[in-house]
Amino acid sequence: MDELTSLFKALSDETRLRILKLLESGDLCVCDFVAAMDMVQPRVSFHLNVLKKANLVKDRKEGKWMHYSIDDSDMFKRFLILSVLERIPDEQIKDDKKRLDEFLKKKAEGALPDNMVCNSCRAKMNNLRSKS
Repeated sequence: MDELTSLFKALSDETRLRILKLLESGDLCVCDFVAAMDMVQPRVSFHLNVLKKANLVKDRKEGKWMHYSIDDSDMFKRFLILSVLERIPDEQIKDDKKRLDEFLKKKAEGALPDNMVCNSCRAKMNNLRSKS
């Protein structure tokens, strides 16, 4: 019963629903959420931690930054997440998606100050540029 309570509490917050909706298109770094949601890193990390404790997202560490993706290992949670995301119109997070797209574009171009991009993301972008 505690697991279900935790799960539905995690889904009862608009910020956490926005995070899940952003993750719908793939895994993201904390710096991506900070830019997309126009929030400070501790606040974003708090909400990601709630989602992680409810086993709705999984993380992997790269350097000092965490990268998150939807945890679809449990069939019930997978269907629940899909059902919830299906009911959130893209219009609801269009500003978040616009900020994320702009941020990812600038990140790919290397046009962001060091304090806005985690080291692992900066290293990935540098590697991609050196290969091309």
